[in-house]
Amino acid sequence: MVDSAIAPVRVRRRSGIVRGALFWTFRRVIGIYFRAIETAGNTPAADTGGRLFVANHVNALIDPVLILTAAPCSISPVGKSTLWKIPGLRWLLTAIDAVPIVRRRDDPTKGSAGNEEVFDKIAAWLSGGQNILIFPEGTSHSEPHLIEVKSGAARMLARARANGGRGLTLQAVALEFDERHTFRSRCLMLYGPVREVDSFVEEGDALVAALTARLRDDLSELLVEGATWPERLAIARVAEMLANDTGDRSLARWNSIGRQVEAARHALRDGGEATAARVAAAVDHYYARLASEGLDDAQLAAGEAPPGSLFAAAWLMALLPFAALGIALYALPYRLPTLAAKRVANEADEISTYKLGAGLLVYPIWAAGLIGLSVALLLAKLAVLSVVVVLLSPFAALAWLDRTPALRRSLRLRARAARIAELREARGAVMKLVEETRGALGM
Repeated sequence: MVDSAIAPVRVRRRSGIVRGALFWTFRRVIGIYFRAIETAGNTPAADTGGRLFVANHVNALIDPVLILTAAPCSISPVGKSTLWKIPGLRWLLTAIDAVPIVRRRDDPTKGSAGNEEVFDKIAAWLSGGQNILIFPEGTSHSEPHLIEVKSGAARMLARARANGGRGLTLQAVALEFDERHTFRSRCLMLYGPVREVDSFVEEGDALVAALTARLRDDLSELLVEGATWPERLAIARVAEMLANDTGDRSLARWNSIGRQVEAARHALRDGGEATAARVAAAVDHYYARLASEGLDDAQLAAGEAPPGSLFAAAWLMALLPFAALGIALYALPYRLPTLAAKRVANEADEISTYKLGAGLLVYPIWAAGLIGLSVALLLAKLAVLSVVVVLLSPFAALAWLDRTPALRRSLRLRARAARIAELREARGAVMKLVEETRGALGM
């Protein structure tokens, strides 16, 4: 069960005006929702086919939209059947070739044969060279690690092979976010190794078990996990500090180091809990001091304020009038989706989905209202200028909101020399403790 050396099935990308228009639109929406989308690992080719993609699931509908719009190849998602009951969403899901599947939690009367027809459809789809996306945990969640992985994805692949499909492949896609509940956060799509289904020698239930274990291990090996949220936070912060020392602030670099830190944490479980607790406490104390000063670790790791900070300040000041108009015009619709999401969402993992959904509804209506008022109340030339401001100023506001936190931190760094020196000493002590621990573990 190793990476395939056999060429995968190749197909043409699925076409369709409606499907293409929807994906074009949602690529732009996702590009606004996230500040940056990184892709790393074994990225599939545009003409990849016959592949079942599996991913972790922490952000409800955001996760499939992200993968479907950012992946270079055409993919159809499998979704819980209850989504098809939502007005408007049924049409959208059908337009993107989504496949409904009934979960036992949604229908307690569901028997073992309840999804046989769906499994046959997906098996034929895979055998015919199409790609499928499934979230094998079976539900979106807010845990700091993978939850129980269901066997459905493996059974789909096993059915496709039993029905004569060849050249089928399996690939894990890990989703990592720096602040997954926050608008304009960063995200990482990390593709794992490609697994050739024909390389598995098992048959029947044994094949399902082997495929399930393989996809669970592949996903787990790609993610930075923790047994609890405090443990996961400590791992993430140590990884961030180590990554900042390399000068590479990408999520891909953080993820790579984070998995090494996670391995070290596992090595400490037998007799090293006191050491782990000491490291976590030191890291937490250091980050609390960082937060009190309004700084981030990358600044202290760099040793000085970024050389371009003065130029950035000048650029932002030039942008300020236009950004201020955008903030003033869109302050209310900017806040409404967040307030609505927090009131409606039953679980933390649903917040991002409701924020995106509310934003897609509120922003166009609000912008249309502003444009209507401009046309109705202003002279022709002023109305045209007002419409341009209404349409473009929110993007200036986004640029301002994205960049001003870094600028404020740079100014604080320049103005607080004595306290910064103390913080650097504290950081040095933490890094010394981290390196001593890694050395003791032979890492």
